Amino acid sequence: MAAKMHTSGTRRFLFLQGPHGPFFGQLARRLQDLGHHCQRIGINQGDRAFWPRRLPYTAFRAPLGTWPETLAAHLTRHAITDLVVYSDARAFHRDAIAVARETGLRVHVFEEGYLRPYWISYERDGANGNSALMQITRDQIDAAAPTAQSPARRVPAVWGALRQHIFYGALYHFCVLALNHSYPAFRPHRSLGTAAELRLYLRLMAGLAPRRIERALAERRIARLAVPSHLVLLQLAHDASFRDHGPFETAAEFIRTVLQGFAEGAPPGHHLIFKTHPLEDGREPIARTIRTEAQALGLGGRVHVLHGGKLARLLDETLSVVTVNSTAAQQALWRGLPVKAFGEAVYCKPGFVSDQPLATFFAAPQAPDLPGYLRFREALLTSSQVQGSFYAAAGRRQLLKTLPDRMLDPAGPYQHIVSEAVQARYIVAGDGHRGKSAPTPSLKVVQ
Repeated sequence: MAAKMHTSGTRRFLFLQGPHGPFFGQLARRLQDLGHHCQRIGINQGDRAFWPRRLPYTAFRAPLGTWPETLAAHLTRHAITDLVVYSDARAFHRDAIAVARETGLRVHVFEEGYLRPYWISYERDGANGNSALMQITRDQIDAAAPTAQSPARRVPAVWGALRQHIFYGALYHFCVLALNHSYPAFRPHRSLGTAAELRLYLRLMAGLAPRRIERALAERRIARLAVPSHLVLLQLAHDASFRDHGPFETAAEFIRTVLQGFAEGAPPGHHLIFKTHPLEDGREPIARTIRTEAQALGLGGRVHVLHGGKLARLLDETLSVVTVNSTAAQQALWRGLPVKAFGEAVYCKPGFVSDQPLATFFAAPQAPDLPGYLRFREALLTSSQVQGSFYAAAGRRQLLKTLPDRMLDPAGPYQHIVSEAVQARYIVAGDGHRGKSAPTPSLKVVQ
């Protein structure tokens, strides 16, 4: 990666909603220690509970419709230079990013990692389908990383985060449910109410051990079948990547589409395995929907459901992978497995995911361009993917080692790829002089 360049003078960061837990507060303290000003606007008591008491906090208690004007005035009054959000899909954040763009602020967007579970994503201006990465071409990636390298060397020490993720989610929703009387206008960004969200988190926590046993038994049954299989990676239907960047309204619609394609195209002896998301909390009857639809298509004995669990073992045994736009599909691409992806995802580039109709894909899935994908993965690892976790203490410590430098860098993470691509187009001639090749494709990145 290019050498870090820091801006001169003090920066003024405004934090909005972050991942559940103390990460945003710890990051703000680190930036504050480096001489910059940090403050937060919160919309509920969960935001307040995880913010350091010594740092400024403003409670937004008005209806969401007044938010853009309120924020614009706040940015001017406090001379804010940088906006920091987790996820760009919430209405609260979408409106804030639009205001920030109009006023020329830098927008720092955090998300779960494109190469999770060992990395988080740090980008400028947008994430997922709104990421600047969507505009970067394969030619630019190939020029920036001409040699495909195995990313295995970059896997950091393992830090478990699932239990911590669930714990902080439950604690956050408890604060909102029990202590939110001073935020009368608050409305959650998801369709369920806060009490229902809290119940689901508590049920998820209580069911971790039973689900582990149930999953182990199901994995053993599937392994004993010793049949060729295809894997479907399910996502949380209420998650922004599925909801805002995919073509399906519900998980049931996606399930029906996959089962129909499998019934039409898969060879008779092949089986289909649906793997639910590790944080699937039962708000939708996923397993029942799969069983009902499979029976209706005469696939009952060939379709299986696994509740969460480790992905590596399944990928070692499967023939292909189908998903909407799950980041887990990148583990399949890394192994050279054929992937059929619906919707928008940063890895949905020509030659990586199959463009076959679904029935044709199940009949004879096309493998990805593995060397090309490895170059893409290497580009991710040297730009937007940061080692660590939002939820586990060890993972947060890892993030805080590098994130302040990245946030203070005037260039966004993907501008380094473009800069290196420009350099790669200068060819060293035999006489030692540099000759210039064709111009580099342009890329607009909001700083």
